[in-house]
Amino acid sequence: MAGTETPIGIYAAGSLRNALPALAKAFGAMTGSTFEVRHGPAGLLRERIEAGERPDLFLSANLAHPARLAEAGLARPPIIFARNTLAAIVRKDAGITTENFVDRLLAPDVAIATSTPLKDPSGDYAWEVFHNIEAIRPGAFAMLEAKARKLVGSGEPANPPGNYDVIADALKAGTATLFLGYRTGLGPLAAKLDGVEVVAIPPEVNTFPRYGMAVLNDCSGAGMAFALFILSVAGQKLLADFGFQPAALPAAACN
Repeated sequence: MAGTETPIGIYAAGSLRNALPALAKAFGAMTGSTFEVRHGPAGLLRERIEAGERPDLFLSANLAHPARLAEAGLARPPIIFARNTLAAIVRKDAGITTENFVDRLLAPDVAIATSTPLKDPSGDYAWEVFHNIEAIRPGAFAMLEAKARKLVGSGEPANPPGNYDVIADALKAGTATLFLGYRTGLGPLAAKLDGVEVVAIPPEVNTFPRYGMAVLNDCSGAGMAFALFILSVAGQKLLADFGFQPAALPAAACN
């Protein structure tokens, strides 16, 4: 009977908190499958799997964490299933624009907030931006690393993963002037807050996250079918509805 099988186990990045339920609902409507989902920083989820926990699928906001599982013999090699863009949510009174972004980021009065590198890919991507700025402004990386306050991603979250309450509080209080994070999450956050806006990071210093899916070795048939659904036209359309970019880049983008 449909729906009586063991639920499909998914460990997923917090930034998929809104998109994944839509994917699961659409797949469940077709197959009767149910899901057990754990969201969190991808690095911490990877550590849980390494410690013995066994979901069917691991959906990470980068390729590095699922690749480590593959190298350890716990999963198949990761597949890119979505792309994102890093952006900044900023206090409007700080006067930060795309054009002056680098100068303002380095200014002493601008308080930077990020996720935690190594534990949360969002933090790793923020550090990539810092390194990219270093390439055009020698000495900038040390300044930015010293200034960056790691607001989220260091441990199991008290709030639902992907919930930006801590960031919202810091922006409202002025303890953070800006937060570097995924465009897919920052847009909805800015719509709920007064006095903030999302600013595009200059392309010459930005980074563009690739989301990696790892199929665990003991993945169920239903889990494998869901993995294929995510990569299907229907699955990619649902991800696009939540602001994600397609897994496969257009040919022009590869030239």
